[in-house]
Amino acid sequence: MSPRPRPARTPRTGRLRAAAVALTGGLVLAATAPVAAFQSPATSATSANAASVAAQPYLVGRGIADVTGEPAEAGMMGYADLGQTSNGLHMRQRARAFVIVDRATDRRVLHVNADVGMIFQSVRDAVLARLTARFGDRYREANVMLTATHTHAGPGGFSHHNLYNITTLGYHDKTFRATVDGIVAAAERAEADLAPADLRVATTQLGNASANRSKRAYDRNPAADRAQFSAGGTDTASTTLQVLRDGRLDGVLNWFAVHATSMSTDNQLVSPDNKGYAGYLWEHEHEGVDYLDDSADPDFVASFAQTNSGDMSPNLDLRPGTGPTSDQFENTRIIGTRMVGAAQRSLTSPTRRLVGGVDSRLVHVDLADTLVDGQFTPDGQDHRTCPAAFGAAFAAGSTEDGGGGLPIFKEGKDGGNPLVKVVADALYTASPSLKACQAPKEVLLPVGALDLVQQKLPVQLVRIGDLYVVGMPAEVTIVSGLRLRRAVAEVMGVGIDKVLVQGYTNAYAHYVTTPEEYDAGEYEGASTLFGRYELPAFVQTVHGLAAHMKAGTTPPLGAKERDRSAGQVPSLQGKVVVDDPHLFKKFGDVLTAPSAAYDVGQRVQVEFSGAHPNNHLRHGSTYLTVERKVGASWQRVADDGDWETRFRWRRDGISASRITITWDVPRGTPAGSYRIRYFGDARSLLGTVRPVSGTSPTFAVR
Repeated sequence: MSPRPRPARTPRTGRLRAAAVALTGGLVLAATAPVAAFQSPATSATSANAASVAAQPYLVGRGIADVTGEPAEAGMMGYADLGQTSNGLHMRQRARAFVIVDRATDRRVLHVNADVGMIFQSVRDAVLARLTARFGDRYREANVMLTATHTHAGPGGFSHHNLYNITTLGYHDKTFRATVDGIVAAAERAEADLAPADLRVATTQLGNASANRSKRAYDRNPAADRAQFSAGGTDTASTTLQVLRDGRLDGVLNWFAVHATSMSTDNQLVSPDNKGYAGYLWEHEHEGVDYLDDSADPDFVASFAQTNSGDMSPNLDLRPGTGPTSDQFENTRIIGTRMVGAAQRSLTSPTRRLVGGVDSRLVHVDLADTLVDGQFTPDGQDHRTCPAAFGAAFAAGSTEDGGGGLPIFKEGKDGGNPLVKVVADALYTASPSLKACQAPKEVLLPVGALDLVQQKLPVQLVRIGDLYVVGMPAEVTIVSGLRLRRAVAEVMGVGIDKVLVQGYTNAYAHYVTTPEEYDAGEYEGASTLFGRYELPAFVQTVHGLAAHMKAGTTPPLGAKERDRSAGQVPSLQGKVVVDDPHLFKKFGDVLTAPSAAYDVGQRVQVEFSGAHPNNHLRHGSTYLTVERKVGASWQRVADDGDWETRFRWRRDGISASRITITWDVPRGTPAGSYRIRYFGDARSLLGTVRPVSGTSPTFAVR
């Protein structure tokens, strides 16, 4: 990113740094107090080491890496809209990793939050295999937590379950490898960055960044559950884990419940949406992190993760792309900025210092057929979960956030269409047991029987000191999250404020609603695949994980989903046969030049004769730079990871690519001479790929 001035690393003097040091100053002084004169050198060293561990009981490492997938002609993941295919890049997708180690036992956990739609089992298995090859048994099933921000503006096609590759017309290996490579690179960088640390947790409230998009279903829950949330039915808790190394704030991991759907289904530019923008804002704009500088570890890592956000929308007017404004880009910026503000308020709020060790448990559960003990069901009776099936309202999509819903369907028990009953009755004739198990859902698509989705799912519990994080492979509504948290808190004997639910983790199985919400037949309930008792089955599972963790025992791993990597059908979307420049042009030639001069706030636009961007995803690099002339040299001030730039691709004719680059001149831009450069890679008919580039005429910023 642009090389903005940043505070000196030792010591850091920014406002946020000062706040962090103020929080821990007494601790640092205690850790560095002189040793009594009569101690022997060995005793002195031992005492100093013990004091150091007491002051900073953990080792923490941080890492950031690029996970950007194919930016052109790839179906985008999230809205299931066949018309939403990528045609450029607004901001790069990134993975942010934290390794946390208990210095007393050397037990560790790895948490990676990636700017992707979902973490699929295919991705998790590939990452684990790579980590095992690199680190042996240091990172295993139980202590690796991979989670997604759930952006709906990233390219798809990276699942090994066919349902999720429909909108990409098959499997996209290039995007799959980009996702896996980036997650592994972030984890490796975090491992290399380990240093003694103190961990603090604070919770602030954020009331203007989410709305309950399934309020009718939410209102069916008991008053005691609803009393835990705002009057509007939102989870306003913003929980921030602060990483302090030598008294200096070096990173944060924030959890807040809101969908990453500020960018609507009309958008075709790759974007990390509001969660990714929040990380960029704190890291780059506030801390001066340059993502293209590989010569040093990042000065700061800010990971904005999901929690129980299944019914939490950022579209405050409950219409796609609306609220706070009618502009989806501005909504992304505003919601992301509000998340950063809430997390930064934690630096001056009361904090809780984490104490205790690091631990983790994970099991694989066959949700297609799990016996749920009456201890966990609403009526106190035993029940079973069902093979996966979608209800009719699934086909309507989430009307508040948009998506690939069919207009003939509406949210509600019968999907708003009497034809659904005809379809459902036919299915029930074929499988009356499915009807009984999924009731009152009107089954539209038995995806379990068709082997289209994952049914054996990983469920995880991670402990960091006295903070417990439940890793759920689904989109969890806020009351469902509350019940999962209560189950862990009850077993561990801690307050519910010490337990969080991490949704979108390790695999994907759509939604988890309460039995009461399930009965409403809204989109979320219709997308609760395994029937009315899916949540009780998950509660039973996390209750068991907590019991094992408390007892110090390890549960059987359970039967994993089978490896499907060999059966993938490659998509022809975005495949490049050959690149040619425009007629009578060379690669990199300017097709449309910028104006001679611009004012701050105006948009600069340049068009180049370029090449297909899928030839080379340019991880750790960029498709563009904006440069300012400083003396006799040119200085980069922005690139394709910045908020103010946009990179668009369009095919002209059969094999020519028109590249449009825009730069919105931001406030504070100094007057001077500027230029825009394009970087690409062209494929010949024989398959060789060579770099190409172009440079715009100079223009002035006044």
